[in-house]
Amino acid sequence: MFTGIIEAIGTVKTIEPCNGDLRLGIHTGKLDLSDVQIGDSICTSGCCLTVVELPGDGYVADVSVESLRLTTIGDWKTGTRVNLEKSLTPATRMGGHMVSGHVDDRAEVLSREASARAEIFWLRAPARLARYIAHKGSISIDGISLTVNEVRGADFCLTIVPHTLEESVMSNYQAGTRVNLEVDLIARYLERLQLGDAAAEAG
Repeated sequence: MFTGIIEAIGTVKTIEPCNGDLRLGIHTGKLDLSDVQIGDSICTSGCCLTVVELPGDGYVADVSVESLRLTTIGDWKTGTRVNLEKSLTPATRMGGHMVSGHVDDRAEVLSREASARAEIFWLRAPARLARYIAHKGSISIDGISLTVNEVRGADFCLTIVPHTLEESVMSNYQAGTRVNLEVDLIARYLERLQLGDAAAEAG
């Protein structure tokens, strides 16, 4: 579990095809790895990845076929910048919202424009996820906890302050950029609970 508060920007160091899926090497920059062990999770641009090696300047993680299907990892190249956050602890401040690192799908940046010192981004979610995106609700974009400012069908608006632009890969976003989207976990559970006993039925 994560908070959606980015701790560092890393870069993709290696991409190794591995029997149908991938093994990634991530250079972690300023991220403190002194308390990270093999088997720990690191949120990497919204994707919860399990550390399988610690070479000293970063970590290595395996990426499943399911993750490749739902995320932007298949678009990454050597040198691609990624947002990084270590998993939360009982002492972590919950500055964002509960982010699982289980990406629901990709969204697309539609536009970007300045608004005083902030930047306004419009994005489009897959239609099947639109019902989970609410005005003033929380959403995770590439692992960043953000507040939805406006919703029009499957399109939604984000206002991004300078600090977030400086400390994340959002500074690279332009129209057409694909990003990893995770909807609010609580919304998903509420939908399931509303099914009642019907939730146990197949189909």
